[in-house]
Amino acid sequence: MFLLLPGTTDILKSSLIIFVVGGPGCGKETQCKNMAIKYGFCHVGLGQLLRQEAQRSTHRGRQIRDIMMQGLLVPTGLILDMISKNMLSHPESRGFLIDGFPRELKQAKEFERIVGRAPDIVIAFDCSMQTMVRRVLHRGQVEHRAEDCEVVMFRHLATYYTLCEPVLTFYQQKNLLRNILAEEAPENIFAKCCSVIESLW
Repeated sequence: MFLLLPGTTDILKSSLIIFVVGGPGCGKETQCKNMAIKYGFCHVGLGQLLRQEAQRSTHRGRQIRDIMMQGLLVPTGLILDMISKNMLSHPESRGFLIDGFPRELKQAKEFERIVGRAPDIVIAFDCSMQTMVRRVLHRGQVEHRAEDCEVVMFRHLATYYTLCEPVLTFYQQKNLLRNILAEEAPENIFAKCCSVIESLW
């Protein structure tokens, strides 16, 4: 069961919170790192948090590793626990870029229920399946990530496409969704991300 200590939600309510969503290999992590440096935000990379946890020889680590290798979703309670702990460990941050979250509608609704608010904006990276497959397989060769192989990649994509549409619709209805075409050169994508963020000032 996921719980936040009394008073801790105040930190989360007063900070700028930006969700960045998109399929595997669409460039979320790269762009979030650049935005974090430019604006002094804390980058909370869900994929990185999960990979770090999966490398630990704990029961939870083994559980997460098995789930990831099957291309399935890690349970919402574990996800929210990791994200909130990461955010609360940086109370000085002027904002949070949460990359790779939410991955399903249940996570989006649970975040709002616990924190008491929606994110300020949701950036969605639009990218073709061909581009994502090419990028992920290249990343797998360069960074030697076990999950960046063809079989796991297609499982991840199938899970993503099945679950992403309700999430995008949910935020579209709240007028929080901002779509960015992520097929262009990284600097062009970054410029578009900056325009979205600066529209919040």
